[in-house]
Amino acid sequence: MAMSENLDLVRSIYADWERGDFRSVDWAHPEIVFESTGFDSTRTTGIVEMGQRWREWMSVWEDYRTESEEFRELDGGRVLVLMHHGGRGKASGVGIEGMKTPGANVFDIRDGRVTRVALYWNREDALADLGIGE
Repeated sequence: MAMSENLDLVRSIYADWERGDFRSVDWAHPEIVFESTGFDSTRTTGIVEMGQRWREWMSVWEDYRTESEEFRELDGGRVLVLMHHGGRGKASGVGIEGMKTPGANVFDIRDGRVTRVALYWNREDALADLGIGE
């Protein structure tokens, strides 16, 4: 798969996510590894488990949103997304206002499917793991 196709795939995922639509998994490999670090560290394998984790995550938020800032192609079929995210906690009512929290996501892609997605609450953690700077 050409690198530009990997970018197009991740951009299409974000087109849904930025509208608050996290339902589609057409892009995911059946044995996808889903990881998040920082705020709510987790690691699951498979579409069903990833879906359950997303539902748990979304259930604690009102109007959770994510907004891409930059898409970067990396080696090995990976795409880095620098993004902002925010919402309001249902229980606490505490908000992360104005999409101010800078995060990052890393997508590993093979044969047109995402085999791993790593969500980073803090952008610095992603860049450190990847060994790159801003």
